[in-house]
Amino acid sequence: MDTRTPAYASTSRPRSPRRKRLLGLALVPLLFAGALTTVPAHARTGTASASDPLPELTRAARPLASTAPGGPAGDLRPLVAAVGDAEVAGVGEATHNSQQFFTFRDRLFRHLVEKKGYRTFVLEANWSAGVRIDAYIRGGKGDIRRIMREEFQNSYRLWNTREYLDLFEWMRAYNQRHDRQLRFVGNDIALAGPVLFDKVTSYVRDRHPDLLPELTRLYAGQRPEGSVDESMETYMGLPLAERRDMHRRAGAAYELLRDARPAGGGGGGGDRAYALALQHARVIAQVARMYAFDFDDPAEDLASRRHRDEMMAENTAWWYGYTDDPVLMAGHNAHLSYEPIDPGQFPTTAGAVLRERLGGRYVSLRTTFDHGSFNAIGPDGEMGTFTVGPAPAGSNEHLLDQVPYRDFTMDLRTVGEPARGWLTEARLSRQVGTNYPPAAETPQSLARSADVLVHLHEVDAAERLP
Repeated sequence: MDTRTPAYASTSRPRSPRRKRLLGLALVPLLFAGALTTVPAHARTGTASASDPLPELTRAARPLASTAPGGPAGDLRPLVAAVGDAEVAGVGEATHNSQQFFTFRDRLFRHLVEKKGYRTFVLEANWSAGVRIDAYIRGGKGDIRRIMREEFQNSYRLWNTREYLDLFEWMRAYNQRHDRQLRFVGNDIALAGPVLFDKVTSYVRDRHPDLLPELTRLYAGQRPEGSVDESMETYMGLPLAERRDMHRRAGAAYELLRDARPAGGGGGGGDRAYALALQHARVIAQVARMYAFDFDDPAEDLASRRHRDEMMAENTAWWYGYTDDPVLMAGHNAHLSYEPIDPGQFPTTAGAVLRERLGGRYVSLRTTFDHGSFNAIGPDGEMGTFTVGPAPAGSNEHLLDQVPYRDFTMDLRTVGEPARGWLTEARLSRQVGTNYPPAAETPQSLARSADVLVHLHEVDAAERLP
């Protein structure tokens, strides 16, 4: 199996060898899935030695009572303390479609809203999808089920679940009761939906009608007309020269609007409508750049992966600066960590970029699990439910699951020796992305990849919506 299976290409039907490599960024392989151990969880025999990391891991662990929203929140206090003064919290997932990762993040977000003033939920989804969902959350615009069905297509169909529907409906209900509104943002760049072109064009028509003819010329043929899946397929089917011309024109459109900056700076205390329109134009250019890479060239293919994570970080940081409110950022561990899972496929991470830009204002929370189920796209291109058994001996999860709590959290920065050395050492760790089964095994260091760990003993596949 090609480890560079496309993140943005449809997986519902066979692909040509060239197109199988296109935009291969959402895929994070499941590591060590085949070598499963029969050692039962929480069963450890013998006497601990001075070099045994388990006693210190146990000391540092804090039991997590529940992954479901609602109920007493005392068990979240150590986790909130670990988040500290950070205002962008990246909360990862070890699979892209397990119920407990979604509900735990929902639970934590609700608590951070109440206790720490968090206001935005950022998801690894297209910026244009975020615009539509945010309109529902803030003003009830549209049918949220229909919006999810229309926006969460292709690889993003993994988000079309009951768990995310519950989150969006809770955010909508919260906004109906409070003046200070919650927001939703997609930070990804697989497609610039029609809503972005419409908003940029509308702004120019109202504020700079003299620029409208040139903007219309530059955007000609770029506004998607079909579904998300169809539009992504259409763009990938275009000749490289045409995709690069679209990138050139999208960049020129962004520069056209950038040069029309109003007096006062156009952001912060300036014209916020202009700042938002300029960001929409920027994302259109980011997406066009994504499709302008030559994915048959290994160097450009790698550069496309770097571009994607850098733009996910840039869009998240932009929103944080635009609103000046704390943000929870949701995505795969591979994107939110400080170290790439596989530098040969992921040369940088959004988490590393955010830490460089924001310093201690960004904190990374990594999740792990011992065994359970998840939804993923199988070899036949269809979505299916898969189950894996206990983690094998020698993996990160194997020892973590011997800590005597079913689920727990841990501030990795406070762990002492010998566990500190164990956490720093790279070893196999279970990661499931868009596609299954795996094609690679890459050792990873928990301590170098994140600030905080959330370990779950067992996970179940998320509930997919029609």
